[in-house]
Amino acid sequence: YFVEKQNKKSLLVHLLQNQDIRTVLVFSRTKHGADKIARGLNAEGIRSEAIHGNKSQNARQQALSNFKSRRTRVLVATDIAARGIDIDELTHVINHDLPDTPETYVHRIGRTGRAGASGIAISFCDADEREELRDIQKLINKSLPIVSDHPFAVTHTSPVVKRPLVQRSRPQSRRPHHHGSRPAQRQRNSRPSFSGRS
Repeated sequence: YFVEKQNKKSLLVHLLQNQDIRTVLVFSRTKHGADKIARGLNAEGIRSEAIHGNKSQNARQQALSNFKSRRTRVLVATDIAARGIDIDELTHVINHDLPDTPETYVHRIGRTGRAGASGIAISFCDADEREELRDIQKLINKSLPIVSDHPFAVTHTSPVVKRPLVQRSRPQSRRPHHHGSRPAQRQRNSRPSFSGRS
């Protein structure tokens, strides 16, 4: 799902309106992000809990127990906290944030569809994550199918945000030193006299 970063929460809520998604493990890149996602889902009436390294062992085990018993529908986890999660009947994995390394993606989606059951892995991709998506597709040697019929869709051919940001940052970094080519020339010519005075 190609989506703007600020619309990821809304897209997640939209997808979870489908009651066929019975149990879902949502991956967040950061601990703060996991907490924020879980809070947002609970505010929408979707029972969710977050697990990550800042949670106590008891809190993590309780959240996992609630998830396995289906008292909690959504478990939001960071990669480190998810290492100990082994659930046979996990129907869906959602990558709210794409991982920094493509191997991590493989580990994430491998948590669904176990023990002969079927499972679905969904990934959100914003403009800043296009590079991670390319790395994932290169590693698995296949193109991931694109879902474009959703309310928050952006075209995957739209320009990547990273490039314009880099181009804009160059002139900005020079602005404190000069404004246009003529003042820059005057500054260059005046430098020896300043250094001579010091």
